[in-house]
Amino acid sequence: MVLLDFQPYQIVVIAIIFIWTGFVRTGLGFGGAALGLPLMLFVQNNPLLWLPVIGTHLLFFSGLTLARRLHNVDWYYLRKSTIYIVPPAIVGVFGLVHFPLLWLNTFIYSITLFYGFIWLLNRGIESRHAWADRVLLILGGYVAGISLTGAPLMVAVYMRNVDKTKLRDTLFVLWFILVSIKMSTFIALSVDLHFMTAIMLLPVAGLGHYLGLRTHNLIVRNDLVFKRWIGGGLVVVSILGLCELYKAFLLEYLVQHFS
Repeated sequence: MVLLDFQPYQIVVIAIIFIWTGFVRTGLGFGGAALGLPLMLFVQNNPLLWLPVIGTHLLFFSGLTLARRLHNVDWYYLRKSTIYIVPPAIVGVFGLVHFPLLWLNTFIYSITLFYGFIWLLNRGIESRHAWADRVLLILGGYVAGISLTGAPLMVAVYMRNVDKTKLRDTLFVLWFILVSIKMSTFIALSVDLHFMTAIMLLPVAGLGHYLGLRTHNLIVRNDLVFKRWIGGGLVVVSILGLCELYKAFLLEYLVQHFS
């Protein structure tokens, strides 16, 4: 499926969503997929359509951002942490390809609902012990493998172990590694990368990327307020998504068994 296969109003909505994901990705330094994928599923409820597109954009923009920023990466902690992140991420990618669509969408909306509640309530995912760090990294890697929405779990650990001045650039390298693994697995399993759709959406995602870069410092200074508003939106979107998902499933079940 390519972008032009959608209705005109859907194309406008998709463009707005990808501006949003680009903005969040560079504005916060993480969360583009977590805050964008649930919205994309309202347009087309197949994660395997959107995740390769998101992955292509993330590789492009993170590479662009890092071209002159590799000196500002905490390579020591990155190497130390990826031992716990990469193996479960690989397992998660295979789950993405083989799990039923209902399970995948339920998982995505549920993890997004969790993020929404903790942000809305001004609660953070905190890690204060080495064993908790490992658990969050493993869980974050698995969630990232399935849906690219594991960033908040891993960021909680990185914030405690990486200097603030190096955090965003270090996270961008981590996302680049994880997405490279996911895209390589997609290619190996002959999953359609929807490359033309990704190329067509690159300019609007680029607009969001630019806006995120321009407002990054402002967002960081108002982090709690920004996340609280976003959290409320995620709660609403996730609940609506789950309701629609299971309403469609129930209708299909009734038609199959009682028609």
